[in-house]
Amino acid sequence: MSRPDRLSPNVAQRTAALEARFARAIAVRLSQHAESVAPDVSERLRFSREKAVEAARRARGGDQVARSGWAGGAAVATLTRSPLWWRVASALPLLALVLGLLWIQDLQSSLQISTAAEVDAELLGDDLPINAYMDAGFLEFLKTPRDE
Repeated sequence: MSRPDRLSPNVAQRTAALEARFARAIAVRLSQHAESVAPDVSERLRFSREKAVEAARRARGGDQVARSGWAGGAAVATLTRSPLWWRVASALPLLALVLGLLWIQDLQSSLQISTAAEVDAELLGDDLPINAYMDAGFLEFLKTPRDE
């Protein structure tokens, strides 16, 4: 039911309340007599009810999900109409992920630097034969126990 735009807010509220009361009364009556309806009529009513709910959803602007066919469309549509704090809160997990990845990269870099520093300290602090410096696998030489 469309209402003229010229109605005052008070009249519009009263009209909406009357419509809601009428709809509840009809729903109560239909629910009371639902068991006495034939199965084929019950199925047609169910189908009509689903169509009415879908039409109401479209009338309220919820047809963006139906048109897109993708549930993520609802999230995007909701996010664009949401307050600023909700948008910021939605971006926080992404920010946490990026910061975590940067921290892991820094940790890996520090670990590689410390490992290289240990190898350099071994090379400089130990008496190694000259062949160890010229060998391509001198890291393997450093890893072997000194007893051998």
